[in-house]
Amino acid sequence: MSSSVRSPFHIRYCGSWVALGLLRILSLIPMPLLFHIGTGLGDLLYAALPSRKRVAQRNLTLCFPELSEGDIQSLVKENIRNTARMLLYSGFVWWAPERKLRKRVTVRNEAILDRLENDGCGFILLAPHFLALELGGISLSLRSPGVSVYQRTRNPVFDRSMLRARQRFGGTMYERKDDLRPMLKAIRRGKGCYYLPDQDPGKRRAVFAPFFGVPTATWPVLGRISKLCAAPVLPCATYLLPGGAGFEIVIGEPLEHFPSETQEGDAALMNAAIEHCVKQRPNQYFWVHKRFKTRPPGAPKVYD
Repeated sequence: MSSSVRSPFHIRYCGSWVALGLLRILSLIPMPLLFHIGTGLGDLLYAALPSRKRVAQRNLTLCFPELSEGDIQSLVKENIRNTARMLLYSGFVWWAPERKLRKRVTVRNEAILDRLENDGCGFILLAPHFLALELGGISLSLRSPGVSVYQRTRNPVFDRSMLRARQRFGGTMYERKDDLRPMLKAIRRGKGCYYLPDQDPGKRRAVFAPFFGVPTATWPVLGRISKLCAAPVLPCATYLLPGGAGFEIVIGEPLEHFPSETQEGDAALMNAAIEHCVKQRPNQYFWVHKRFKTRPPGAPKVYD
């Protein structure tokens, strides 16, 4: 893409600026009202996006085989409603001032972070792909600005806005393809790292480890970072609260025996920690992602 087309001010991105303006307007609407609007929008998306619905249904059927077909359908419907609610909350996530964030976000087990920071110990927050994960990283930067990794999007308007939002309270973002040595140095100096490792990395870079009993392509990076930085890994899940009441960030104790001796062992421990978080709020995980797209050699495809 040429530099002129990549500019966020190119005419082809007029629609993106309009969408951004709408999100800014939505940030002014009370969250309980957006919650209920999101219910209706989610029901429309449930009907209008059958392919995404099928992906979520397939994922949930694999991960929760004990549930009935009716229970799976109810989970899928509520998951898509929560996806719509989080879309409407995007303006709040990107522009809410510190006062509003502190009012709407509750951090559970914050004393675990206090203990590590008082010891000058850098740490890694294992942040699974829950629908509200972006809000979690931004909110935690209020208490102590840390570091994180992001992937540049193809739309420079949204890319610019997301990066500004994520760094507005002092956090530092590193693009996934850039040199990450400064990030590792920051962790060694005592910074926290908000890390999102639970999406399909493709066959070339994956190791396979169980996730809800399904052999799953898993990024093998978390254990290496933990070992290089001598940094403990803590589960960190961000959940929407009912009725538009806000959000809850739940911090877990550091993973035991992590990193292990092998990449496969690290991946299994990581996936088990994510499983535990998902079981707390199964209707808020990013189920529309084809998490099981990459299969082990000889295994049948999961998706049509």
